[in-house]
Amino acid sequence: MYRAMWKGRTALMVWMLAALLLAPLLACAKGAAPANAVLVVGDSLSAAHNIPAESGWVNLLQQRVKQQVKPAPAIINASISGETTAGALTRLPGLLAKHRPAVVVIELGGNDALRGLTPVQLRGNLEKMIVASQKAGAKVLLLGIDVPPNYGPAYRQRLKDVYAGLASQYKVPLLPFLLDGVALQPGLMQADGLHPTAAAQPRVLDNVWPHLKPLL
Repeated sequence: MYRAMWKGRTALMVWMLAALLLAPLLACAKGAAPANAVLVVGDSLSAAHNIPAESGWVNLLQQRVKQQVKPAPAIINASISGETTAGALTRLPGLLAKHRPAVVVIELGGNDALRGLTPVQLRGNLEKMIVASQKAGAKVLLLGIDVPPNYGPAYRQRLKDVYAGLASQYKVPLLPFLLDGVALQPGLMQADGLHPTAAAQPRVLDNVWPHLKPLL
């Protein structure tokens, strides 16, 4: 009787050990992202709009982390041209569940402003994204935007205050303006005046990198 019980317990222990050993392999087989993944949620400024995808700053970021960070995190670009904060907020839970990122980079707001969304609405959507990311265990980097001067200084200041206020409240690093040193520069902006050229992408990455590197 005791011998049978011992054999049963031994078999159970062997099964449990095998399950523990196989779990990581099964996760990889299902395409689970590594725990140190960086998720970039943005709009056309991060989606390589009208330039080769490999030229975009997010793709250049993948190359840089491979050179400078060990182990190098996977860079997951979930940016979509034309994306708004409302659209990204809807997609974010699924992205967090699928990729389990260690860092979430939020680059949004330009399309909201161009469509006339109030800064209050913009702030509400960004805030929910920050909170959701932090609850999922991810660090957050916030990338700020600006709009053309014809929007007026008051509106532009309100936009800046949205990003600065969120960064302060939730203790997240902030790049105040993604296109600093790029916007309005000849040869660095496309004909539409809104999107950086391929030649500008390394400079955009240089703007992001000092704020992102400490999070990796």
